[in-house]
Amino acid sequence: MTTSAVLVLEDGFTLAGKSFGAPGTAMGEAVFSTGMTGYQETLTDPSYCGQIVVMTAPHIGNTGVNSEDPESIRMWPSGFIVREYSRLVSNWRSEGNLSDALADHHVVGISGVDTRALTRHLRERGAMRMGIFTGADAQRPVADLLKQVLESPHMVGASFTDKVSTHQTYTVEPEGQPVAICVAVDLGIKSMTPQRLAERGVRVHVVPASSTWADIKALEPHGVFLSNGPGDPATAHHAIELVQSALQEKVPVFGICFGNQILGRAIGLETYKLQYGHRGINQPVQDLTTGRVEITAHNHGFAVQAPHKSEFQTPYGRARVSHVCLNDNVVEGLELLDTPAFSVQYHPEAAAGPHDSAYLFDRFLEMMRSHA
Repeated sequence: MTTSAVLVLEDGFTLAGKSFGAPGTAMGEAVFSTGMTGYQETLTDPSYCGQIVVMTAPHIGNTGVNSEDPESIRMWPSGFIVREYSRLVSNWRSEGNLSDALADHHVVGISGVDTRALTRHLRERGAMRMGIFTGADAQRPVADLLKQVLESPHMVGASFTDKVSTHQTYTVEPEGQPVAICVAVDLGIKSMTPQRLAERGVRVHVVPASSTWADIKALEPHGVFLSNGPGDPATAHHAIELVQSALQEKVPVFGICFGNQILGRAIGLETYKLQYGHRGINQPVQDLTTGRVEITAHNHGFAVQAPHKSEFQTPYGRARVSHVCLNDNVVEGLELLDTPAFSVQYHPEAAAGPHDSAYLFDRFLEMMRSHA
């Protein structure tokens, strides 16, 4: 027998389906991901903390789960929504099924709903709060469920950094003698990111988001990396101050996703919430320096506001927008011209996703070598 489930958006939009994964109730911001593959990496991306993820691909779960693909120690979304959950697992790397894995990580799932209609609704109305209710709760009056959704917190003003960041420093070593030392500030880092640097000979010290600039300097880094992460960048005051300290001392800085927003705010730019964000592994971005178009992996609901067509002044010298999204012209990268710092709004570590942007790690390595 299957347990009934229902989802309710804050505007009253409701869909009924079947429960899978963990039982209970989930609250969060409803967002959709357009990735056709990589659901395990999506679920273990800390940037989804506080959110309920809608998968636009209609058939999810057929490759099961394994112990090699997770990008962090746990699954972070509060809820997971699919059109059709595959009970049959067919993959030689599989070590279990998705429903059991969701239950182990207390992620409430709902299947059997029209994810196409739900995605169209979110595109037209914007990302909004949602509740998933299973079992007996799913039988309660919709008005009662809607009241509970409307009492849940908003994403604007939310801070999850302390929740997703490591509590103690750890080091990812390269093979052989390190060619550079990097400190990665964990704002919600994915495991593949320091691995991409280590593949290039970089020793990576991953430090808690609460680390002071003195803590970072004590590790004698040639560069500072700012990771991806969840929440509203306007709340990340400590991370912004860390970046400003690095810029003042001209220590090379490379930020991705949330790190791009932190760099933007550190140099005096504003950030704003997108209507429904970019989430998936198929987003087209143009490098304004070369004109090259990259297909990139995204997971962000906020963006940086900056002039696209001209350089602008910051407290650290000149800066410019380096990349833009070809779907909606959103700023996808920043570059400082008088200080060694740059960032992109997407995920060049490509887990999951295409490898078009791997050159950014090479660029950061060259910047660190020059600093050294």
